[in-house]
Amino acid sequence: MTSKKALVVWGGMELHTPERGAHVVRDLLEAESFAVTVTADYDALGAEDVGSNDLVVPVITDGTVAPEKMANLIAAIRAGTGLAGYHMGLATSFRSSVPFRYAASCYWVQHPGNIITYKVDVTRGDHPIMAGIESFEHTSEQYYLNYDPAVEVLATTVFSGEFHPWRKDVVMPVVFTTMHDKGRVFYSSLGHTADELASGPVREILRRGLVWAAR
Repeated sequence: MTSKKALVVWGGMELHTPERGAHVVRDLLEAESFAVTVTADYDALGAEDVGSNDLVVPVITDGTVAPEKMANLIAAIRAGTGLAGYHMGLATSFRSSVPFRYAASCYWVQHPGNIITYKVDVTRGDHPIMAGIESFEHTSEQYYLNYDPAVEVLATTVFSGEFHPWRKDVVMPVVFTTMHDKGRVFYSSLGHTADELASGPVREILRRGLVWAAR
């Protein structure tokens, strides 16, 4: 049986430890028998044969790719290549690309209080990504997102209003899935640095989400 192929591309803000994070993603996928390419070359996402990958994972803060290369990536996703990301990946990647923003289905806008302890509430325990995972406390950036109403929300968090009182009691997705035409999309806002991906529910949610998103 041919193993599935994944492309993991890292870059951008060093604070997010993208190279280390990309290798965590690689390790998770290799353990699931994927053949994984890890690169810092953003143009790999827009290669002519990018659609031969079953999954693409940008571990990227901001960045740009040429519009014609982005068109190749979006065409691949629409044809069935999966798209997955955590924290900055998807939510902050390629901010200026409208086609990518549409596929990513979310956009980071704030993390009130910066590193804080907050609760992640599992809302879809019946979904294979969340099965058996209980709600848990997490210490990191609590991402405030603008997100597509088409997403299927699997876990949420509630903003206390301690830092931005005008957003008190807002319920925000933490983990979601959606489709972009034939391509599966998975996102988790957890994982500010690679250290957060080391163990526990954060790692397991990411592992399952990556596998779920792959073609």
